[in-house]
Amino acid sequence: MLAFIENETLKVSADSLGAELHSIKSADGIDYLWNGDPEYWKGRSPILFPIVGALRGGRAVSREGEVTLPRHGLARSYEWIIENAKKDSMTFLLKSDDRTRRSYPYDFALRVCYTLDGNSLKTAFSIRNTGKTEMPYCIGGHPAFNVPLVDGEDFTDYKVKFEKPETADCPFVDMDSGIILDDRRRVLENRDEFTLRHDLFVCDALVFDNLKSRSVKLYSEKSGRGVQMDFDGMNYFAVWSPVKSSPFVCLEPWTGTATLESEDDVFENKRGMRLLKPGRRTPFPLR
Repeated sequence: MLAFIENETLKVSADSLGAELHSIKSADGIDYLWNGDPEYWKGRSPILFPIVGALRGGRAVSREGEVTLPRHGLARSYEWIIENAKKDSMTFLLKSDDRTRRSYPYDFALRVCYTLDGNSLKTAFSIRNTGKTEMPYCIGGHPAFNVPLVDGEDFTDYKVKFEKPETADCPFVDMDSGIILDDRRRVLENRDEFTLRHDLFVCDALVFDNLKSRSVKLYSEKSGRGVQMDFDGMNYFAVWSPVKSSPFVCLEPWTGTATLESEDDVFENKRGMRLLKPGRRTPFPLR
């Protein structure tokens, strides 16, 4: 089921399946969000929980038992409850049940709230541990934005620009397993931006794991059209597009990453893993 919010500047829809954003349309008719065409990628803006990326072999061990999760977790494949859908704000809820416990043996209540504020769409996550043991988790976003946004432009007319100059060595990702490898390639050297090219993604996503910036822009040098994403509370950030000349780019803020080649397979030891005590809620909304 789709829910809608709007103001004078934007109209936004999201689906109860995965609480996934379906469109972000401006008043002049531009849809910023990718349409989910399965020829390229059927996702639009999935929520990644309780992992980001892949576990080795899809499995890990935890204090509460085996964890068996597909890439990016379980939240995107479940129906969420639409708690409210006001004119400019909507909240979705996902609660653990017998099915979730079979793959992730923890009890939780996960909420996402989408709120319009002028020409901005704010996304806030709230996670409560409703169980009796400490709960390990990661969470992230995976929104895909149309590139180009207007007629007469190309993919290579667009740039990704961070708020601060960065020197970034991005790790390679194993395309089959999704595991993050130890080898790295330099993407930025004391620079704040790079131009999009499809061949940047031949080794999967560019994973930035040591950024100073907490804001990024995706914009066209020709039209000036684009988006800005602020990702306070998220320690990792990725940029991804499928290799086959796909007409979109994902900007992905994460609290953790896929399993590292050099890591073990203990769920609690996964890089970026956060631990939430029983009865506690995340101390901020994660944005």
